[in-house]
Amino acid sequence: MINMQEVLESFRQMRVLVVGDVMIDRYLRGRVDRISPEAPVPVLDYQSTENRLGGAANVALNIKALGATPLLCSVVGTDENGKDFLQLMPEAGITDRGIIQSATRKTTVKTRVMAGSQHLLRVDREDRHPLSEEEEQQILERIRLLMQETQPHALLFQDYNKGVLTKRLIRTLIQDAQNSGIPTAADPKKENFMSFKHVTLFKPNLKEIRESLSFEIAATPLGLLDACRQLREELNHKISLITLSEKGLFYETQSEHLLVPALPRTITDVCGAGDTVISVATLALAAGM
Repeated sequence: MINMQEVLESFRQMRVLVVGDVMIDRYLRGRVDRISPEAPVPVLDYQSTENRLGGAANVALNIKALGATPLLCSVVGTDENGKDFLQLMPEAGITDRGIIQSATRKTTVKTRVMAGSQHLLRVDREDRHPLSEEEEQQILERIRLLMQETQPHALLFQDYNKGVLTKRLIRTLIQDAQNSGIPTAADPKKENFMSFKHVTLFKPNLKEIRESLSFEIAATPLGLLDACRQLREELNHKISLITLSEKGLFYETQSEHLLVPALPRTITDVCGAGDTVISVATLALAAGM
């Protein structure tokens, strides 16, 4: 029987290197009392703006909330949003040593317009092109320096298809981690889905698997097991962990598999749910579970 108190205590000793796309989650809040006479749209009476760390930075926040030490590595712009992002990091107690600034990239910002708990609109500002060779080399050198100095217990790839995780960067860092005996975890997106060869833990969701494999996948234990076996042939990884939204999650290793149902909950905002799963799973992996 696993003693969860002991596991949670062990998390406090863990250092996790998080590499991936970061962003600002911006919430523009107000009240709606009327419809515009110019078009059939609500008029928001503006009240406040809130900036939060998002993307791979949200994963870092989750890891910190579980008691471990996150080491976040990514690229932001030199724009005002990049300055805002860097200001949020020390406020959250996360070091910015792994952040590179680029004059040629926008800092990703997702602005959600909210009336109370009602989500009215989202506006995205971002670049999606891959890092330049110079930027790629800069972030690789910074990550290797942090790996050497901190000796992390796990390396986590958090991909949002915004260009930070290039195929070369993924391949090189997985090899570096293997050479150092560091387990790796990946939360993939479509662009680099099959680039995470030899990763320890691979955590897609059902939609991503269906888009990336060439056969119909049923959300049943047998259908998911077939998908995991196909993934293993492609990636040669050790653990599959598939999130299934309201159906729960499915995990598979070479010796076992299990469909874990979700508990019913009333959900206001699903934003960041996958970030939470990969954060807990990576810490459990680092703790030897």
